[in-house]
Amino acid sequence: MSASQDLSNEKGMPPNGKYQGYQERFDVRLPDRTWPDQLILKAPAWCSVDLRDGNQALANPMTAEQKLEFYRMLVSIGFKQIEIGYPAASAVEHEFARTLIEERLIPAGVKPQVLTATREDLVLKTFESIRGGPETIVHVYNSTSKVQREIVFKMSKDETMERAVEAARLVRRLSDYHSTPVQYQYSPESFTGTERDFALDVCNAVIEAWEPTPEHKLIINLPATVEMSTPNIFADQVEWISRYLKRRDSVILSVHPHNDRGTAVAASELALMAGAERIEGTLFGNGERAGNVDLVILALNLFTQGVDPGINLKDLPKVREVYERCTGQKVPDRHPYGGDASPIAYSGTHQTAIKRCLEQRAMTLEPLWNVAYLPIDFEDVGRSYAPIIINSQSGKNGIAYVLETELGFKIPKEMESEVSSVVQSWC
Repeated sequence: MSASQDLSNEKGMPPNGKYQGYQERFDVRLPDRTWPDQLILKAPAWCSVDLRDGNQALANPMTAEQKLEFYRMLVSIGFKQIEIGYPAASAVEHEFARTLIEERLIPAGVKPQVLTATREDLVLKTFESIRGGPETIVHVYNSTSKVQREIVFKMSKDETMERAVEAARLVRRLSDYHSTPVQYQYSPESFTGTERDFALDVCNAVIEAWEPTPEHKLIINLPATVEMSTPNIFADQVEWISRYLKRRDSVILSVHPHNDRGTAVAASELALMAGAERIEGTLFGNGERAGNVDLVILALNLFTQGVDPGINLKDLPKVREVYERCTGQKVPDRHPYGGDASPIAYSGTHQTAIKRCLEQRAMTLEPLWNVAYLPIDFEDVGRSYAPIIINSQSGKNGIAYVLETELGFKIPKEMESEVSSVVQSWC
């Protein structure tokens, strides 16, 4: 009996009643949505959370030396906002923040970001860690989601609201007398598991406590701590809350998508269309469970649409090398831009089309990229199209291309079919 026959005799998936639809739990419909008609014409503000959210998800967190190397790489490719850690959580995190400040490793124009929960002792330790530094984003969060409120923390909505507002007021008092300039940030965690009206109420209460102005904006960050819906629903949530935030001209609206459903990139792009101005994520999608949103994909998706991504990825192999060495993670072969397989065409049909397009491009010197099957000129990110793996599906053009580019043998057209047959017989 075959494996497929064995599986067909197994019991099916668990009864569907075990799971409830997102729309049934949270009424987030937005019939008058406007985001589908918007275009993404500029890059958002990027905030790397590799050193905190990404690092905490590693089986073996980065050493201080690895974290510093990773930080320097983030700065070198153009990140202007970098969450450097949760300094009140451990001595290691605190010391890393102090190292960056005392050794003057934070360039002008780069804002470090530090995360803290709303507990008073944690907020106080956080301010101790950034003493004497440049302008820093102090990122405060508390759990507002229904399941965390009711089951994990056993707190009411009023208690949750009070915790957020008290922490906001404490942060404001400390920043008024602190040597480090502070930009405020608040996250209702997990936003995607929080009732829409309550999420808005908490955010607005924090905004009123902080009293931002257009000259001194705060950040409201909406974490999809767990990705729970299709990307269009997330976009509806972002557009709705963007409409009703108080002092909207004094707020930078940010999102922090995770990839539990595998659609974090799509959710982020739709969120930008819906009014988000900032995205928190990690290189190559490192992070808890299925990871954070992948900032490499997001940035290069913009690049392939003619939009300056604001991050310099022209040496993507070097970025990948530092990432893999410092984190111990491996970029998947099928990663859209950084994976080993991404610039390789195996199919003979694909190889033929690519070869002809590249030949036409070389003859016409056409500036616009218009090559079948290749959404990007991989040379723009330090790589190259290289169908160096020939298999039984490879066509005569692909084999001819490899012989010419790799070995310098340019075979006559009339010989291509015969050579191809011989090569395929070896595969």
